[in-house]
Amino acid sequence: MIFADRKQAGQALAQSLSEYAGRADTVLLALPRGGVPVAAEMAAALRLPLDILLVRKLGVPGHEEYAMGAIAEGGSCYLDHALIHSLGITDEQVAAIRRREESELQRRGQAYRGAAAMPNLSGRTAILVDDGLATGATMLAAISAARDMGAAAVVVAVPVAAAETGHRLEALVDALICPHLIEPLRGVGLWYEDFSQVSDEVVTRLLSQHRPGGDHDRS
Repeated sequence: MIFADRKQAGQALAQSLSEYAGRADTVLLALPRGGVPVAAEMAAALRLPLDILLVRKLGVPGHEEYAMGAIAEGGSCYLDHALIHSLGITDEQVAAIRRREESELQRRGQAYRGAAAMPNLSGRTAILVDDGLATGATMLAAISAARDMGAAAVVVAVPVAAAETGHRLEALVDALICPHLIEPLRGVGLWYEDFSQVSDEVVTRLLSQHRPGGDHDRS
């Protein structure tokens, strides 16, 4: 199956999460930027508040599209030590890349959230949403961050994922919702007819619509 776009993927995921609809103890947390349009459709269908959990991939030097780890707001960090060692990546290289991505994390936090506080997850169910998972590095950092923020339960919801990644994550969360576990997964974007880049402006608009008290609530 190929999704038309991220909106359709979110609508499909929402059907698998009907048990969470309207629950006061549940919040959707999108991983920007690609996860936000997916989660926005879920927020509308399930009548759940939408927020973000900021994460940044730590790319392999010279091959930045391939993850050697990830960081998340709140200080959580995941590193693939076996990969880092096998590629001979030094501690200094990792530290430099981490500093650069922490700076981008702060920029995005200001752009998307402004002066608003991070979501309160204490005692709540956090549903982490992205548009797909390849290595799963960013989601691993997000899971750690959600646990550190006091989430009582963590659910991962994605339209498509590499099967190996999905099975690894399944052992770390309370539930994994993924209709398409694929092996080999040659690219998340191949599962979408429209996988165009999501802009900061779209992220900000969707968050304003689906946060409690946002435009969506007033419509």
